[in-house]
Amino acid sequence: MEAACPPLASGKFVVVGGGIAGVTCAEQVSKVLEEFDVEEQPNTMLENRFPNIKVIESGVKQLKSKEHCILTGDGSQLVYKKLCLCAGAKPKLICEGNPYVLGIRDTDSAQEFQKQLTKAKRIMIVGNGGIALELVYEIEGCEVIWAIKDKAIGNTFFDAGAAEFLTSKLIAEKPEAKIAHKRTRYTTEGRKKEAQTKGGAGTLGSALGPDWHEGLNLKGTKEFSHKIHIETMCEVKKIYLQEEFRIAKKKSLPFPRDHHEQSVTTDTEAWPVYVELTNEKIYGCDFIVSATGVTPNTEPFLCGNNFDVGEDGGLKVDDHMHTSVSDIYAAGDVCTASWEPSPVWQQMRLWTQARQMGWYAAKCMAAATLGHSIDMDFSFELFAHITKFFNYKVVLLGKYNAQGLGSDHELMLRCTKGQEYVKVVMQNGRMMGAVLIGETDLEETFENLILNQMDLSSYGEDLLDPNIDLEDYFD
Repeated sequence: MEAACPPLASGKFVVVGGGIAGVTCAEQVSKVLEEFDVEEQPNTMLENRFPNIKVIESGVKQLKSKEHCILTGDGSQLVYKKLCLCAGAKPKLICEGNPYVLGIRDTDSAQEFQKQLTKAKRIMIVGNGGIALELVYEIEGCEVIWAIKDKAIGNTFFDAGAAEFLTSKLIAEKPEAKIAHKRTRYTTEGRKKEAQTKGGAGTLGSALGPDWHEGLNLKGTKEFSHKIHIETMCEVKKIYLQEEFRIAKKKSLPFPRDHHEQSVTTDTEAWPVYVELTNEKIYGCDFIVSATGVTPNTEPFLCGNNFDVGEDGGLKVDDHMHTSVSDIYAAGDVCTASWEPSPVWQQMRLWTQARQMGWYAAKCMAAATLGHSIDMDFSFELFAHITKFFNYKVVLLGKYNAQGLGSDHELMLRCTKGQEYVKVVMQNGRMMGAVLIGETDLEETFENLILNQMDLSSYGEDLLDPNIDLEDYFD
């Protein structure tokens, strides 16, 4: 009898997705085992470094899990023994198919954004996550209206105190000095498909790492540094194109200036697009940046396969990164961690976690093949993320925003305006999380204190006393 899925190519391991999770998974497996394939990885870098990797540049059209087979966009078929899905996530656009709404999620969309910005006098940014925070700070010479649904900026990462600390930096003139970065970058160079710029979410590049705006010249048309107005506690209600707005006979607001010159109430300029917010305010702008988070990119895999899917739309994985379908693993933004997590770890769709998950998934696939057992990777013991906002080093540890701790916790703060912000989350005398902004040099000490759950009640406020060297205490 003929096989339902004739093998045109077969690999012991197949990895789908060319982002950070996929690349890390591929590199790791190739060190342990001999042959497998990677889908959608735009660089020959992997093939050159690992002769046992074969890169196939094509999207996945269908997954037939019963036959252990994948159908690719170019019509070929791949048979696998073990499969790891690392297809990432796509931006949640506030509105699909509008040429004036740009979603920024990957390297290609960042370049498209830069092109648009050179002609822009005013833009609106919608969203309150990491990309929105970075954009608002990096954009110069363009009026920015920033609409967020929360009371304070960056609430995924910060409480109101840290937001206040950072907001003061937005208003200050920016220093020129940039901090040099040393971090591996994965690029999608040489793979520009011009067709994908207008609403073509089907072909996504690699997700942006933490230094994504480096080397992009984010300047608008005007000769000034920052002009930012934040509209809090609101979302987008309706978007009008210029003609629709004219017919609707509505009025839009000018860019808010200092409070004492509120005489101008209507904006006379004709903008390509207008945004009505849920707080009833309407602003015109050149375009809108939708930076409102991501949705796991599971679409090509769900049809005809019995995956358990999480509430956030990701493929549920257990503590060995295995999905509910046999021989299929998942890592990075496409998956939802469904094991009982450590008390100081939580999943966030971040670059750092994509790498940890890709690495660990590879270990699990190799161990399963070789019949070995493997312990949960140490990186899932403690949530830790280092990034940079507004040119400050930012370290987030454990339950840094008291996630899931209820009201039974207390916060300790230390803040030097313009220099550093330190917040510690305590519960029953034990450190559960911390936010460190600036060059605090406390991250290693705090990491250890959270991990070893030592009772710190006796130290009280001394814990954050800048005159006490904590490292001497806890060596």
